[in-house]
Amino acid sequence: QVQLEESGGGLVQPGGSLRLSCGASGSILRINAMGWYRQAPGKERALVATINDGDDTNYADSVKGRFIISRDNAKNTVYLQMNSLKPEDTGVYYCNGRIRSSMTLRDYDLWGQGTQVTVSS
Repeated sequence: QVQLEESGGGLVQPGGSLRLSCGASGSILRINAMGWYRQAPGKERALVATINDGDDTNYADSVKGRFIISRDNAKNTVYLQMNSLKPEDTGVYYCNGRIRSSMTLRDYDLWGQGTQVTVSS
C-alpha cells in the first residue's frame, strides 16, 4: 500500500512564503507525475502545479513566477515553494501522485489528506 502525506501548511501574512512537502511511502516501484492542487472555500479543487518524471513542470497562471514545484526522487518527496503569497492563495492544498506499486505493478492515482494554507494579515 502506498500513501501520501503533506506537511508545511500554516498561517502566513501577505507577501510571505511557505514550503509544502509531500512524501510518498509504502510499496513504491516508481513515481510518475506528482502535483499540488488547492481547494479554496466554496470552490472546486484546482491544479496549482505538476512535475513529471522528466522534471517538466506546469503551473496555474495565477501562481506562475511565485511558486516553484520540485521533487527529490531519493526521498520520494515533492515540494511546493510558495513565495509572495496572496490572500487568494488561501485554501487546502492537496498532494497528488501517480505511483506504480511494487506489489501489483499497477499505477495508482493517489491523494494526500490535505494541508491548510491561510494567507491573512
